[in-house]
Amino acid sequence: MRRPQSAKRIQDAVSAYPQFPVQILQNDNVKGVQQANVVILGAKPYMVKDILDVPGMREALKGKLLISILAGVSAKQIEDILYPDDSIPAQDRCRVVRAMPNTAAVLRESMTVIGTTDPPLPDEWLKLVNWIFTRIGRVVHLPPSLMDVSTALAGSGPAFMALALEGLADGAVAMGIPRAEAQTMAAQVMRGTAAMVLNGEHPAIIKEKISTPGGCTIGGLLVLEENGVRGSIARSVREATVVASQLGQGAKNVNGTRFF
Repeated sequence: MRRPQSAKRIQDAVSAYPQFPVQILQNDNVKGVQQANVVILGAKPYMVKDILDVPGMREALKGKLLISILAGVSAKQIEDILYPDDSIPAQDRCRVVRAMPNTAAVLRESMTVIGTTDPPLPDEWLKLVNWIFTRIGRVVHLPPSLMDVSTALAGSGPAFMALALEGLADGAVAMGIPRAEAQTMAAQVMRGTAAMVLNGEHPAIIKEKISTPGGCTIGGLLVLEENGVRGSIARSVREATVVASQLGQGAKNVNGTRFF
């Protein structure tokens, strides 16, 4: 940790686990890596080279597991920064695995996507990665080619769902339900629907079960379909995927300004 405020926040969060000390490192990431067995790399994507391409980092990471939670930065990009010389043997390298949790981790409801590796991780490391991220929610394993869309769906998805939830609550408020109750009801509706899907129900079947002929549900669904809500949500995931794919490289506007 570079900032005392960040260290304190994490110290408070892990205070029940004294076996996990939190250190403040003033521009000395190498020292922290030397003392670690497993390293979790979390930063803004544009910072990755500044963090890794420093004297001693390659040696500090030798033989260790490096878990990256950087959006848009592939495992290969990280490996290319650490090991630009292809002649460096495998035993002198670290193993890089990419994971993408989301903001719901704070409530242990994250949807974390873990990128598969080639060659596969040793069994003990794979179990360790699974153990780390199942502490904060659900885990799925997908190939590296799907990590950007996973970032869009799992990483950006809570924001998309929050927008839909706001819409449900706003409609109820417009019809007289107080804001607090409307928001609670909308959140529980979304939570219950998600629970049914996770229990094996297909979303289309859920809709069909609720949509009685001439009823209020089918009337409301027609409004959503007429306004292209389903297509808009799908396109939001597609657009977020495109942006996620640019995070590691940085995009330039016409003035040459870099965005990440």
